[in-house]
Amino acid sequence: MRVIVQRVKESSVKVDGKVVGKSGYGFMILVSFTSGDDLKVIDYMVNKIVNLRIMDDEDGVMNKSILDIKGSILSISQFTLYADTKKGNRPSYIKALNGEEATKLYDLFNEKLGKLIHVETGIFGAEMEVSLVNDGPITIMLEKEN
Repeated sequence: MRVIVQRVKESSVKVDGKVVGKSGYGFMILVSFTSGDDLKVIDYMVNKIVNLRIMDDEDGVMNKSILDIKGSILSISQFTLYADTKKGNRPSYIKALNGEEATKLYDLFNEKLGKLIHVETGIFGAEMEVSLVNDGPITIMLEKEN
């Protein structure tokens, strides 16, 4: 499982010109799954994301988690995080989990994350327009293999 965490002042996602998800101050995350990802991997990532200390404290030091500041998360499915560009110029996505299995894991991931913090999402598999104001900029890549 791979997740890109971006600290944002705000973010939103549109499908067919309509906003379907948004966040205020917090994270916009891109989420991707691969073969072997399971509940254990999801639990690890949820815990890592909500406890990641990249939010500023009163002194401007990245010392707080998104839970500490009561932020929110916009979660976007992004199978291209598993792009393989080793051969040629056209990426291969063979390592990305197929849509049916990935959808189940993505829904479970967001459900578990949503028990801890406010989460909104895009629409899995849809053409999405994602907007964000990256704060910092701070962007962290997380990866966990089973």
